[in-house]
Order: sequence, then C-alpha cells, then structure tokens
Amino acid sequence: MTTALHEPDLALHVEDLTVSYQSKPVLWDIDFDVPPGVMAAIVGPNGAGKSTLIKSILGLVPKVAGHVTLHGRTYRAQRSRVGYVPQRSSVDWDFPTTALDVVTMGLYGRLGWLRRPGRSERREAFEALERVGMETFADRQISQLSGGQQQRVFLARALVQQADVYFLDEPMAGVDATTERAIVDILHRLRDAGKTVIVVHHDLQTVRNYFDWLLLLNVRVIAQGAVGEVYTADNLRKAYGGQIALLDEHALLTRESAGEPAGARR
Repeated sequence: MTTALHEPDLALHVEDLTVSYQSKPVLWDIDFDVPPGVMAAIVGPNGAGKSTLIKSILGLVPKVAGHVTLHGRTYRAQRSRVGYVPQRSSVDWDFPTTALDVVTMGLYGRLGWLRRPGRSERREAFEALERVGMETFADRQISQLSGGQQQRVFLARALVQQADVYFLDEPMAGVDATTERAIVDILHRLRDAGKTVIVVHHDLQTVRNYFDWLLLLNVRVIAQGAVGEVYTADNLRKAYGGQIALLDEHALLTRESAGEPAGARR
C-alpha cells in the first residue's frame, strides 16, 4: 500500500506540533515549512525550544500532537534521506574510536548493522574527511581532537550519508573563526547542490550572511520565511523581548543593511 504524499513540494512540513516536558509546553502549536534547496536557520533565545524542535522532527523526543513530513513522507519513510549533526555537548567524546571510524558509522544506515564496511566504504569515508579538511586526522582518536575538529568529523559523517535534508544543532557553537567559515562554506555548497540545510543557530550577527530562510522561535513561531522578510527589528523584539537590548539590535540591523559583513569579529 502506497502512502499518500503530504506537501510533497516542501523539504520539511511541520504542522500543529506540540512538545511538553512534565506537562510544561516546550513547543506549542508549531507550523514550520522549509522549501527544498535552501539554508534555513532556527533562531531564538535560550529555552525557546530550538534543539527540541529538531529532535522532535527526527523522532528523538515524543510529540504531544502534530505531524511532520519530509519531501511529502514521514521521517521513518525518509530516514535514509536525512543527515543529522547533534550538539557537541551531547556526544561521548571519550568513546575509543578514530575519526575515520566515526565517519564510516554514517554508512551503517545504507549497509545495515550486520554488514561490515569494506574498502570502498572506507574510501568513501576518507573522501568525506577530505571535504571537511580532516583527512590528515583520519587515524586520530576522536577524543584527541579539538572541539572544532570534532565538529568537522561529525559533519563528514553526515556528508557520507549523501542525504537530501541535513539537520545541524548549533554546528558553529564553540568553534574558532576559521572552522566556522569552513563549516559554512561546506553547508553553502550542499545548498547550491540542491540539498536542504536546516541549522539551529545562536549568532544573530551572522544570520543574514549565512542563511536565506529563517524561523524565529520562542516556544511558539514568531515568524518564518525568507531572511530578508523575517529578520526585522520588530520580529527580533517579539522573539527576544527585553534581551534584544543586550544584542544592540539597531546597530546590528544598520550594520548589515550597510553591507558590512555580519560575521566580522572585532
């Protein structure tokens, strides 16, 4: 029996999604659509439910209500088309394995757990490490790598899956400027190849330079759509409330409107 497609023209369709922890709503009645071939940011204050949104989409936390489709079908039906990079803080970096082994694990969905990866799979994993500039660390224990290097390895693991939709949970958090530029360049190339990239992001100053689609979230959806339409002082105030004063919204918006690189560091 063939399941009917639901919103097949959207890479991601989230409808009426509600998630709660111990009866307290963390996400409330979320509607969120992402067209294919864009790089989308999920942005909001601490405690807004950004990571929970990704995890609920991927079935890692239970939903109270709502449904999710990816390219018109459920996540379970589309699992092989989805890549995921979790937050670094959620990973056990003391697990004794090499960078190459971590990337090779990204192929298990294709191979199945009973079939061991062979020479061609190891070569594919090594090529993914080359794409993120980590090939010289292939045999290094993952625990011996810096935070930015670990993040690149996990990005390579997602790349080797050859997915159509990529979810990344704060991939630029805690990395240096060089690593951040390298990660963004890789994600832009994925988008330019027609992939959909959805990123939980924390730095408002880089949103307009890095992304072309935006969800502003604070338990509920504040606004969503093309960055040029959604990234406004009014929407930022609605999402961040009094916190926005600390972010110097006027200077932020003025600087980016003038064309100064938003990610410029002083």
